[in-house]
Amino acid sequence: MPAITPAEVAHLARLARLELPADQLDRYAAQLEVILSAVATVSAVDTDDVPPTSHPLALVNVFRPDVVSASLGSAAALEAAPAVESERFRVPRILVED
Repeated sequence: MPAITPAEVAHLARLARLELPADQLDRYAAQLEVILSAVATVSAVDTDDVPPTSHPLALVNVFRPDVVSASLGSAAALEAAPAVESERFRVPRILVED
C-alpha cells in the first residue's frame, strides 16, 4: 500500500480545485508515491560541501566594451534611404488628420 492514500489524493485535489474521478485516485496515489520517492532520493544526497549556485555554469558578460566612435552623418544615412524629403526620411502616412 502506498504511503499516500487515495483519501489524501482526493484532499489534495480539492485544495488544488481539481476534479479527479474517484476510480483514478489509486492510480494517482501510486504516481505521487513514485514522485515523492524520487524527491526523497535527491534530498538524501550530501550537499554540505557544495556551494549554493543560481546557475550550473559561471556566467560572464558577453557584451563588447562600450567604445565611443564616430556616428554616421545624416547625409550618408539619407543616401541609402528609398525616399527623402526636406532632409528627412520620407515614409508613408499612417495617420489621417481631420
